[in-house]
Amino acid sequence: MNNIKYARHLLAAVIAAGKAGKGILEVYNSDFAVEHKDDKSPLTMADKRSHEIIANELKAVNISNSHDSAHANIPLPLLSEEGKEIPFTERKTWEYFWLVDPLDGTKEFIKRNGEFTVNIALIHKNKPVLGCIYVPVTNIFYFACEGLGAYRLTNKQDMTAVLSINKLIDSSVKLPEHQDREHLTVIGSRSHPSEQFAKFVEQLQGQGEKVEIISAGSSLKFCLVAEGRADIYPRFGPTMEWDTAAGQAIVEQSNGKIINAETKVPLRYNKENMVNPFFIGTGENIAIPPIA
Repeated sequence: MNNIKYARHLLAAVIAAGKAGKGILEVYNSDFAVEHKDDKSPLTMADKRSHEIIANELKAVNISNSHDSAHANIPLPLLSEEGKEIPFTERKTWEYFWLVDPLDGTKEFIKRNGEFTVNIALIHKNKPVLGCIYVPVTNIFYFACEGLGAYRLTNKQDMTAVLSINKLIDSSVKLPEHQDREHLTVIGSRSHPSEQFAKFVEQLQGQGEKVEIISAGSSLKFCLVAEGRADIYPRFGPTMEWDTAAGQAIVEQSNGKIINAETKVPLRYNKENMVNPFFIGTGENIAIPPIA
């Protein structure tokens, strides 16, 4: 696959996310029942509906490599937070696959604060090369693709009518949008605060940094870093690969970084254990602070 084909997959991901968002809003704007997964996290009808829509949309997107006719019509595998568990013995052979969180921020959904998202990423050899995050309530898309950069689209049309990547890019704003400030803006989780986050901020302040703290739900934190509205996103709590893949692609293509807090290398994907290590995200030209 080359960048042109990534662009084709990006367009498919944006359209799939938009359709899934419509399905989510149909539930969000009605009375809905909450279920609970085995891990006791809330699950809604919207989560299931979004997964089904995305899986149906993306199954038509294949490798489509004219130099590899034997694989030309093979759909890309899809690994979803809401889908069936796929053993590592099977998925470890995947070179490309979709990694999806059909409804990120179920707590935000249930609180009805609007800060939930649809996350779709394309993984190539353990790295996110494409990402789309859609915010259904505000109708805003964040998306990125290797070779194209990162963008924000405030949607004013039916995304199913967007037939080319050029039209999509022309309607969007390139990220980051630079903002002059005299302090560091550190963003944290709205639903999952931690003592380590507070300690991290204290250490920054102890180094003489002026720090502003903001919060957001779901993968919106990655989006704010990519935009330049937040400088640092430290995460010292458990996350899964589908929580971060799309956001990492968007931050990296906006010239930022998402790195393992201990090893300082970018997060990797399709591990046997899909729990992420603690990580730190930074925006363009923001140095990783030397935190003990």
